[in-house]
Amino acid sequence: MAPRIGITPSFVDGEQRLRREYVVAIEEAGGLPCPCPMVSAVETREAFAEGLDGLVVTGGPAVDDGLVGTLPNDLGTTDPVRSSADRNWIDLCDAAEMPILGICYGMQLLNARAGGTIYGDVEAEIDGALTHSQKRGAHQHLIRIERGSKLFRALQTDRLSVNTRHLQAIASLGNGFRAVAHAADGVIEAIEHENGRILGLQFHPERMRETMMPLFRMFVEQARSTRQASAAPP
Repeated sequence: MAPRIGITPSFVDGEQRLRREYVVAIEEAGGLPCPCPMVSAVETREAFAEGLDGLVVTGGPAVDDGLVGTLPNDLGTTDPVRSSADRNWIDLCDAAEMPILGICYGMQLLNARAGGTIYGDVEAEIDGALTHSQKRGAHQHLIRIERGSKLFRALQTDRLSVNTRHLQAIASLGNGFRAVAHAADGVIEAIEHENGRILGLQFHPERMRETMMPLFRMFVEQARSTRQASAAPP
């Protein structure tokens, strides 16, 4: 059976929405995409999570947990319905020791949940910062990847051109996290947790699948291994 990967949706005008790129990336990597419902009851959430083997926390608007500085006018806030649901899914899946992949907003929220801080506007907070948002005219830039990191092992390169779609960025790392990729201005572009299960990417790998499929396959295979280990007799 394919590993079942929960994917957090966005929440716009009272509707849960999920960009198809996330679904396709997980499916092509050998996983079964499972959009996570924004349920209210703890029991319902726990029952759904029992059927998952991994979690993808997708991109979104602003993260205000651990905020440094103020949010810019061109960055919308996250609906409390979504932010509450995302926190709950992260906490539940982490407690179950599932692999978790955070993308853009997802990476920032994972870091904040671990006690890290987030710049409200990276360009306002860091002298000499590059333009990191398509809203402000940027589209891609190079990052350097730390050799020996999980990201390096998946992609087999220490340099990569990535898309850039964010106004916020990590200010300080949360407990257990280390930075494994940076842009030329020092902005953190990827983080990994010491437990080996949690990876965060500042860019959007689902929009560059030709390059990033090895990473998605590694993530899905880790979810498969986790499920098999939990199903093995003691």
